[in-house]
Amino acid sequence: MGTAERINASQRIHPFVEIMDSTLRDGEQTNGVSFLPHEKLMMARMLLRDVNVDRIEIASARVSEGEKEAVKMICRYARQIDKLDRVEVLGFVDGGKSIDWIADCGCKVINLLAKGSLKHCVHQLHKTPEEHIADIHDTVRYATEKGLSVNLYLEDWSNGMKDSPDYVYQLMDTLTSSAIHRFMLPDTLGVMNPLQVIEYFRKMIKRYPGAHFDFHAHNDYDLAVSNSLAAVLSGAKGLHVTVNGLGERCGNAPMASVQAILKDQFHAKTNIDESQLNGISRMVEGYSGIAVAPNQPIVGENVFTQVAGVHADGDSKDKLYYNDLVPERFGRKREYALGKNSGKANIAKNLEELGLELTPEQTRRVTQRITELGDKKEIVTQEDLPYIVSDVLKHDAPEDKVRLVSYVVSTAYGLRPGANVKVEINGKQYEGSAVGDGQYDAFVKVLRYIYKKYLNRTFPILANYQVSIPPGGRTDALVQTVITWHYNDGLLRTRGLDADQTEAAIKATFKMLNIVEKELNNK
Repeated sequence: MGTAERINASQRIHPFVEIMDSTLRDGEQTNGVSFLPHEKLMMARMLLRDVNVDRIEIASARVSEGEKEAVKMICRYARQIDKLDRVEVLGFVDGGKSIDWIADCGCKVINLLAKGSLKHCVHQLHKTPEEHIADIHDTVRYATEKGLSVNLYLEDWSNGMKDSPDYVYQLMDTLTSSAIHRFMLPDTLGVMNPLQVIEYFRKMIKRYPGAHFDFHAHNDYDLAVSNSLAAVLSGAKGLHVTVNGLGERCGNAPMASVQAILKDQFHAKTNIDESQLNGISRMVEGYSGIAVAPNQPIVGENVFTQVAGVHADGDSKDKLYYNDLVPERFGRKREYALGKNSGKANIAKNLEELGLELTPEQTRRVTQRITELGDKKEIVTQEDLPYIVSDVLKHDAPEDKVRLVSYVVSTAYGLRPGANVKVEINGKQYEGSAVGDGQYDAFVKVLRYIYKKYLNRTFPILANYQVSIPPGGRTDALVQTVITWHYNDGLLRTRGLDADQTEAAIKATFKMLNIVEKELNNK
């Protein structure tokens, strides 16, 4: 594409881009993912209410009774908050059966799936283009009579434009005068590159300037985000995304990445509340069981963690290693990893955040100890720092206010695991016993009992529990347990390291309790 064409394309960027999330429909086609009705409702609530996407595609018609119940639940909720017009269901050209199913659920929008390539029309439907067009018109007419708004998918549109553009134009020539609101152009098999997206979109918009076009990308060549942006550059008014990029095969365009690039690189506007992107990512990760890669942009565990000490040093000197993707924008915060690559600057940053002041010599000794731990593959967190300082310096370190005196955990075939625990809190000892669904569950139930009965205090709620072998370890090596807690309207994450999983979890728990106790004592 020449310079003049690129300039013209940039002028076609719409100041506002509509975002349609398809996590609950296309995202559920991820291998091994199946959402329960109440899980779909929880995700739909957050997408509509908190993330504020413009539309959500929540299901395919006629899949199952469970799917029908989910659609009904979401539609009832959306009607209550006056957002029913934002809820959409995929339907088919099937003689009106999909339309009846969708209408019976209380939904008001059908995303009708038609064939966008001649191959699909002839070889899958065994129909002529004229027959398929007539069926589409009949379906659109019936949907309108039933009070539904209609959007139209041109399935396999990308290959249609490659191999049979005349067929695509034949469909569009007759359908643009129908009651269809949006024409949704999918790269169904993920075969396009950005230059092709620009070329084909330019042709569509030039030929049908009054039509509303969405683009639906797939990530088979890792180009879903790039192709989505190329579509916007070429005049697309809407984009389809999924949370965490869930979807069939290699997935779809991830919402967080699309949103960030639209805003920062193209200065386009959306209705997305960026501060909720991390929250919806965690929710979908939990319900789907598909873990987010640590280096996934915006929502990955490590993306706002500086590892190299030179970067922490640069951040202290006029934020030399910052860019527009500041973590606070997405409801997160910047962290400085502690390990063999940390250097004094990283450690100084962490000490500063904890309010610990050390002399240069003390900082050097703490740095040396953290480097030694890093060489052994042990992961050091900010919560570990006070304990490392105490161990290295033997003075001027926080004293444990909550201490484990003794415990016994047991399990036996046919019996629920049990725990007997004695703890010391601010110099006074307490003990109790309980049974649970596992040894650690029983242990925590004892602590909850002690905190409630003797201290009349609420015990933090467990939000997430992860067990792993430290990088480079073996099955008989140390176990790392990472526990995240709901505390004071936020999250508190602590880690424990031990050869025994339960012992590692207990260490992480007591780190958390001492952090909480320290905060209470400082008030």
